[in-house]
Amino acid sequence: MSEFAKSLTVSASGLKAQANRLRHVSENISNADTPGYRRKSVPFEAVRELNTNTQQVRVGRVILDRSDLTQIYDPSHPMADDSGHYNGSNVDLMIEIADAREAQRSYEANLKMFDQTRQMSASLMDLLRR
Repeated sequence: MSEFAKSLTVSASGLKAQANRLRHVSENISNADTPGYRRKSVPFEAVRELNTNTQQVRVGRVILDRSDLTQIYDPSHPMADDSGHYNGSNVDLMIEIADAREAQRSYEANLKMFDQTRQMSASLMDLLRR
């Protein structure tokens, strides 16, 4: 496998991982007001290909945040107990926005690396044609 192909493979795995992370962040944001919803996060794992000497990024299993759910006081809510409280979600929108921004910037960095590799490969092909 050429160095260009290895570089494209590594950056493509990073793009997939960050896209998956951003999907979970957007799911968390959309469910921030859902009663009983627990925040989801995904860890990244380094995976080595057997036939090459490159490591790629892979998304691990989804992890549910086990922190306490917020107690919301609303006696008119159908899920409220005798004291008028019900469990909200444990999603913090500030954390989700920061995670989304980090995932976006990492995605853009991987995309830039992918594009640079493609341009270098095209330039090499132009040199070889001469």
